[in-house]
Amino acid sequence: MPTKDEVITVLKKCYDPEIPINIYDLGLVYNIDINESTGKVEVKMTLTAPGCPASAYMGADVKRKIEQLPGVKEANVAVVWEPPWTPEMMSETAKKQFGWGL
Repeated sequence: MPTKDEVITVLKKCYDPEIPINIYDLGLVYNIDINESTGKVEVKMTLTAPGCPASAYMGADVKRKIEQLPGVKEANVAVVWEPPWTPEMMSETAKKQFGWGL
């Protein structure tokens, strides 16, 4: 089974098609649960806005990439709206990419 850091590395390869920053640094990932006994990885995430047209694509992309990790039998991605995403959830790296906090 992958470690949490290995799952995060994969999540950093997933992008919102409208924003050139990965979903992890954007602060869209709320929780990662790895169950070694079942081989399941569950990710709870959100999107930048309800009704985002890329929601189906992004969830499927996350699921597909996690399921490629050794030892993962199944990945489940839950898109939630609480708490709502705000720009303050972005990592310092992401904020710098936007030119904030300089």
